[in-house]
Amino acid sequence: MQNSDIISNIIRFIVVLLLQVLLLNHINFLGYINPYLYLLFILLYPFTGNKSLLIFLSFLLGFCVDVFADSGGVHAAASVFVAWLRPWLLKFSFGVSYEYNAVRVSKGSLSQQLTLITLFVLLHHLVLFSMEVFNVSHILLVLKSTLFNGLFSILVIQCVILIFSRNS
Repeated sequence: MQNSDIISNIIRFIVVLLLQVLLLNHINFLGYINPYLYLLFILLYPFTGNKSLLIFLSFLLGFCVDVFADSGGVHAAASVFVAWLRPWLLKFSFGVSYEYNAVRVSKGSLSQQLTLITLFVLLHHLVLFSMEVFNVSHILLVLKSTLFNGLFSILVIQCVILIFSRNS
């Protein structure tokens, strides 16, 4: 990675963290629906970047969200999980283009973007809410929270990608 990539990743990390903890964690639409925009950092991390660093930064980002939300480590665990799955999700969404490092999330087709973001967000939310509830008898609550928070997060993340990809 070049110095400009490192600086842009640091700025992206700080901006999504501050947006998440200061604004988005307090939305509580219909009492329990919040968008999780901090996943955007993990999604947009450079494909050629260090994978171990991505997992560490994902943990750090999730840990910071956990500290501010007092959620006991569930965001850190879910973030590390999707950071670890990221190469497979990218390969599934972008196919051969990913193997040649000739892909950018913002430059992919809308179907490729939506496939990646949907898989990414729903897997993250399933782990997040499963660990938060941690009770098999409340599986419907886990699935409901995953679905509705996931749809809201997918919408917000896709809008942010569309807004910033048009500007660049």
